[in-house]
Formats: sequence, C-alpha cells, structure tokens
Amino acid sequence: MTSRVRHITLDSHAPYAQALFWAQVLGGNVSDEDLPGDPEALVHAGGAALLFVTVPEAKTLKNRVHLDLQPEDRTRDEEVTRLLGLGARLVDDRRRPDGRGFAVLADPEGNEFCVEPSAAERSA
Repeated sequence: MTSRVRHITLDSHAPYAQALFWAQVLGGNVSDEDLPGDPEALVHAGGAALLFVTVPEAKTLKNRVHLDLQPEDRTRDEEVTRLLGLGARLVDDRRRPDGRGFAVLADPEGNEFCVEPSAAERSA
C-alpha cells in the first residue's frame, strides 16, 4: 500500500484570507464549507489542495517547504507582476538576463514561494 498527498497544509493567522489569496494565485476556489472566521479554509486548484489552519504563533523562519509556481498562460515576469498586484511581495529576485532563474515571493502572511519561467520560456 502507498499513500497520497491529500492536502498541503499551511499554518496561518487568517486562514480564509490566505485561502482567498491562494485561490486567486492558482485559479482555484475556496471550499463552499469554509467561511471567514473559520479555523481552517481549503483551496481546490487543479489537482492541488491547500489547507490553511489557524495557529497562534507568527512565522519566524524561512519555510522548510515551499511551492514552485510555473505560469501556464503568461511569462514568468507577467506572473510576478500579477501576483504582486494580488498582495504578494518580492523577497529575492533571482531572475537572470537570459530569461532563466526565478523570483522568490511571499504571500500576505510571509510564506515564501517561487515563480519560475513558463514552459514556453523554458523551451525557447
């Protein structure tokens, strides 16, 4: 027997707000069962499920696990601009002039994630 990943769970102070942000990032939706103020909120997005759960402590260190995003219908730089407009912030810019590299962003609660070049950019 084997196991499968059911959710990727992230600690949060405001699970519903985090779920709304990530639903926009991933083009997914927040579960109909979750409401503002609930202790957890689930995002379904194309095969991935992110579960945000309330914890009392603040994030203090770099994530030990993070998401790497690859845009499907825009360039890496267009996606970075879009995500900054949704409330992400740039943490580390590792994009290279040759189009390779990635940008490290943080969500509204400081969880780091990376934006890599699109498949089209990688094949160019």
